[in-house]
Amino acid sequence: MKQICLILAVNMLASFAIAHEPEIVGVKAEKSGLVWHVDVTIAHPDTGWDHYADGWEVLDKDGNRLGYRLLHHPHVEEQPFTRSLKNLALPDDTVEIFIKSHCSVDGWSDEAVQVELQP
Repeated sequence: MKQICLILAVNMLASFAIAHEPEIVGVKAEKSGLVWHVDVTIAHPDTGWDHYADGWEVLDKDGNRLGYRLLHHPHVEEQPFTRSLKNLALPDDTVEIFIKSHCSVDGWSDEAVQVELQP
């Protein structure tokens, strides 16, 4: 019985170590004319179609969505990876944006990454 409990405890700890939200490790935002080009670099231990980072969003300071980037497939062999959102129209008075990542299993990240915009 003790061995079974120990095995269950080890398996539970291993699953907690593996399961975590996608980490945003870099953001680059550049203005081009009236729109923005945003590159977001994400690290996540994608395992395949059953568990992968599947998107990220751009928010304003009040949490309103300004843009969304769907990630169409897992990036098991490409970590970290960068994907772009082009032609993002932002309100003229926007001086900062916030980026949150999404995982197909764990949902939205708890914290947003703040990005100050340089016009």
